[in-house]
Amino acid sequence: MSTSLYERLGGTPGIEAIAKDLVANHLANDAVKARYTSDPAEIANGAATFFIQGTGGPEVYKGDDMRGVHKAMNISGEEFLAVLDDAMGALDKNNIGQREKEEVLFVLYSMKNDIVGL
Repeated sequence: MSTSLYERLGGTPGIEAIAKDLVANHLANDAVKARYTSDPAEIANGAATFFIQGTGGPEVYKGDDMRGVHKAMNISGEEFLAVLDDAMGALDKNNIGQREKEEVLFVLYSMKNDIVGL
C-alpha cells in the first residue's frame, strides 16, 4: 500500500513549511507579488489547509473553491505559470522528491481553468 501525497510531503508540518516558502516566493516575484495584499500568514494558512485536504490529509480547509477564490481577478496565463514556478521553488527548498513535485504540478495545473481569466 502506498502512502498518500499528504504523507510524502511531510504531513501537516511539511505542507505548512512548503506553503510558507511558497508565499515568500510569491512576495519576492515581481510577476505576482502585487496580487498578495493580505496577511502573508493568512495566505500561507489558506494554501496549506487547501493542500493538506487536497493531498489526502484531514479535512481542514474552510475557504471557497478555486473558482470562487479567483473570481474577477483576471489572472493571466503568465501569472499562473509564475505561481507554478514559485511552487516548484518551495518544493525544492523543502527537499521534496521528483515524483511528489510532478504530482503537485499535476494537481496545480489541473486547476488552471478555475483560476486563469476569471
